[in-house]
Amino acid sequence: MVKQIRSIPLLLLLALSGLVAADEPQAEVMLFGVFHFANPGSDMVKSEQTNVMTLQNQDYLVRLAKRIAEFQPTVVLLEFDAKNEAGMQERYGQYIDGEYELESNETYQLGFRIAREAGVESVHGFDEREVHWDAGPLFEYMPENDPETNQKVDDLIAQISSDQEVAHKTKTLAELLLQSNEPEYDSLNKYLYLMTNHVGAGDNFVGADAAASWWRRNFRMYANIQKFAQPGERILAIAGQGHTAILRDLLALDAGRTAVDVRPFISDR
Repeated sequence: MVKQIRSIPLLLLLALSGLVAADEPQAEVMLFGVFHFANPGSDMVKSEQTNVMTLQNQDYLVRLAKRIAEFQPTVVLLEFDAKNEAGMQERYGQYIDGEYELESNETYQLGFRIAREAGVESVHGFDEREVHWDAGPLFEYMPENDPETNQKVDDLIAQISSDQEVAHKTKTLAELLLQSNEPEYDSLNKYLYLMTNHVGAGDNFVGADAAASWWRRNFRMYANIQKFAQPGERILAIAGQGHTAILRDLLALDAGRTAVDVRPFISDR
């Protein structure tokens, strides 16, 4: 009986939220997952990658920026710490004035380009740097206590790294960016964390704690998106595919916001 009484307000809130969402213009959110153009080597999967600064790729990025600007984003969110926003905004202003040459990082090559094409006056950071993937205890515990899973992880990472290296040597930049936004690759990315979730179960739960720390970071990043994604806004959020794989799940569950698929804009038509 107590459980039923306590559940009634929640059901009412859910019903009311549906009514409110129907009456208000929902925010549209376009998530753009990318590989890191200037790879700092901090990702779990490491491989040599395509050079985005070639003339051919630069021409493509110019066309891509124009296409995504057709979405008419009102807010552009980029994967940098909000604490650095003043400096990034100054740099963006210099770029608009023709006084800053874009570095190879996707924040500049995609974020700055698209924001200028869309006429957005400022860019914002939505990364979370206080919470990180806390996997140290997992990787210390696993080799001795769960060597079978440890080997499976090593083998899968080696296979993905090899596949990525081949892709970056054989695929166009457009094809690589499409790959970074395909559901199958999102699932594979998340599986890398879930395949160790059971490690230490019933004891220290180092696997579950490591996975939870990564989801926690992305929950915070999604909270930053929600802060800007108010009714009527059109949000473009660009981040590494490891983040957008999870952010897409959260956006799909968010009844107050609508997802816009970036893939039709990536195709080089």
